[in-house]
Amino acid sequence: MTKMATREAYGIALAELIKENENVVVLDADLTKSTKTIDAKKACPARHFNMGIQEGNMMSTAAGLAASGKIVYASSFAIFAAGRAYEQIRNSIGYPHLNVKICATHAGISVGEDGASHQAIEDLGLMRGIPNMKVFQPCDETETKAIIKAVSEIEGPCYIRLGRGAVEDVFDENYHFECGKGIVLQKGEKVAIVATGLMVQEALKAAKELEFAPTIVNMPSIKPIDEELLIELAKTHDYILTCEEHSIINGLGSAVCETLAPYNLCKIIRLGVQDTFGESGKTSDLLEKYGLNSKFIVNKIHDIIK
Repeated sequence: MTKMATREAYGIALAELIKENENVVVLDADLTKSTKTIDAKKACPARHFNMGIQEGNMMSTAAGLAASGKIVYASSFAIFAAGRAYEQIRNSIGYPHLNVKICATHAGISVGEDGASHQAIEDLGLMRGIPNMKVFQPCDETETKAIIKAVSEIEGPCYIRLGRGAVEDVFDENYHFECGKGIVLQKGEKVAIVATGLMVQEALKAAKELEFAPTIVNMPSIKPIDEELLIELAKTHDYILTCEEHSIINGLGSAVCETLAPYNLCKIIRLGVQDTFGESGKTSDLLEKYGLNSKFIVNKIHDIIK
């Protein structure tokens, strides 16, 4: 099974897109090698701009280019893209509903040794709180490439959350991304696991360790979220377990709870970062410490169905 970081897949897809679509412009905040927009720079240097370590200015520039008719992909680490540049994204991109695609890499605890200052665990909440901002998180190489190309045809601002480390493939070349839709990877009973990002792979691993087959859903579209699918899951399962490499506050789990609260159909349990900051360490050690791997999914399911 091949492994590739979603940021690597972003670089490949963006390089293809910038050659295919002359309206695409790429901005980066002095992290081109890390965010992998360097691939787009090599493919089309005239439409790639390194804005330096000034993320707010980069987003304002992106807004200006989008107001002039361009499709702008703006990249930095998630902690800087969503956090440091929040005001510019909200007021200069979100409010006028401009065509800027914020592709934020190095999100979540899995950033590893960079520590709490660089581990964006609040970014989904920040971005999905902006009116009309669409928010996506792919789980593997194939899904990343599909989303990066799909958002070029979605009018308005989008936030795409990408990871640092390599992850296993989930999908093959037949995968099709649809905004606002989740994908059922395995049909089961009792418990429906709704996961996003690298937690999809952990959910699939966990399913192999259980005595019964849970339903497993990949949810790449955090906003808009697949309300129809969630209601169906709630009607046909006793529990929904959400899994995310993000704070349990304002992330996928919150979105699922908000969607299903009016219906009171089943119990929802949220697995994610428990309202705490991260710390420096190896990715595998951090996922273990913060309860974000297949072992904790198995244990949580055993707890809730006793």
